Amino acid sequence: MLTGSTSEISTFKGEQRALRADRIGTPGLLLSVLAATAPLMVVAGVVPTTFAAVGIVGVPLIFLILGVVLVLFSFGYAEMSRHVHNAGAFYAYIARGLGGTAGAAASYVALFSYSILQMGIFGIFGFEISSQIAQHWHHNVDWWWPALGGVLLTGVFGALKIDVNARVLGVLLLVETTLVVIFDISFLSDAGPQGVSLHAFDPGTIGGAGFGTALCFCIAGFTGFEQAPVYAEETSRPQRVVARVMFLAVGFATLLFAFSAWAITVAAGPAQVVGMAQKSPTMLFDLNQARIGGTFTDVLNVFFITGIFASMLSFHNVVARYAFAMGRDGLLPAAVSRTTRSGGAPVVGSLIQSTAALIAVICFAVTDDKPGGDPSFAPMMRLFTWAGNVGALGVVLLMAAASIAVIAFFVKRGAARVQAWRLATSGLAAAALLAIAFYAVKDFRVLLGADPGHGLRWILPGIIGLALLIGLVYGLVLHSKNPAAHARIGLGNEAFQLDKAATAAEPTA
Repeated sequence: MLTGSTSEISTFKGEQRALRADRIGTPGLLLSVLAATAPLMVVAGVVPTTFAAVGIVGVPLIFLILGVVLVLFSFGYAEMSRHVHNAGAFYAYIARGLGGTAGAAASYVALFSYSILQMGIFGIFGFEISSQIAQHWHHNVDWWWPALGGVLLTGVFGALKIDVNARVLGVLLLVETTLVVIFDISFLSDAGPQGVSLHAFDPGTIGGAGFGTALCFCIAGFTGFEQAPVYAEETSRPQRVVARVMFLAVGFATLLFAFSAWAITVAAGPAQVVGMAQKSPTMLFDLNQARIGGTFTDVLNVFFITGIFASMLSFHNVVARYAFAMGRDGLLPAAVSRTTRSGGAPVVGSLIQSTAALIAVICFAVTDDKPGGDPSFAPMMRLFTWAGNVGALGVVLLMAAASIAVIAFFVKRGAARVQAWRLATSGLAAAALLAIAFYAVKDFRVLLGADPGHGLRWILPGIIGLALLIGLVYGLVLHSKNPAAHARIGLGNEAFQLDKAATAAEPTA
């Protein structure tokens, strides 16, 4: 029997159809969100890969450009978070603005995108651990063994209280950021052959065919900041906390990534940075060892791995909450909205994501005929790069759709004049994000290193198209068969509480 006291509510079996509130405040939410961006993984992995793959020096400038786009996006998105508190953030916003069918389509795109992003990180996680074992203990361990261990460990943490997760993610994030700042300072204090040059911020350095591809790589580095509204139901003051965290996260990531990418060009030299990155995927660690020494580099490698784990856990939490929200809204079986009795964590959604990740790792493992520390990076790095690019494409499309939904939401509420400047920024953000998505699909062959006619250049981005189609069909069928349920898409706990109030108000016979 339910009680009237919020503090006594048990969310086990979803009696209240809500996640446990007041579990996380501004610091905890900020740390959880920033952990998903994995600062050390971006700086040590994404940045050198971008230099190598696209052959342009202006990566720091690209981070600044993307930061501006994401700030424009955040104005409307953050304002929407004051009006809609739902663990299915993206699809809930899109449903409120563009209707239930669009929301259903967005829900499956979000579920697929974040799930695929999380799966991909297990590839680099397994490879880095196996490489360190080979380097320090001279023993080859196939990458999938530590990857499978990562799946298990992430699943265990995913079933714990969100405030416990926030503490773990927060400690790892603070250490990562400190290490990044240390080697940034070392790079600037011991500059390369061209000295402390600002050439990487010259607009001329981002011209050419590689610009679209670089946008794809760098936007993936930001992925995670937009997750703040997913935790709205679990924060103490969602009207203020979510918006504040989003802007802090965007600002932090933009400055750190742009500054660190520039420091790398200073250390290597703008004229040499592309060639050095193409020659060695461990360029950052090589530059660091030459300046600070092997001990610090070993520490850096350890926290590189823990940073990858923090990102895996953060994405796992988001997928579990999207699954919970979809189960609550009837977009997945109702059992998916079950939560734990003690902590209120979305345990079924967590289990689903762990199972999906396990299957992904096994599928890539059975195609691997190389030893654990093989420098060819295949296929564990294919898991990382393919999944990362596919997932990032889905998130970019969701952000574009959410920007359009923000405009529609406030126009329908008669608030267009009051919110005019936010609607303008949302429109600009939508246009920019759609352009990024266009370049992502257009240049997918570059990201894959495939021939123009290779089927994978269409099959992989087609996964997002498939998710969109599944959601659209489901939404249309639901609209035809159960209009009342269709109308509740995106309302989440609000719809449940309204129904409960209406039932309580009915006269008894």
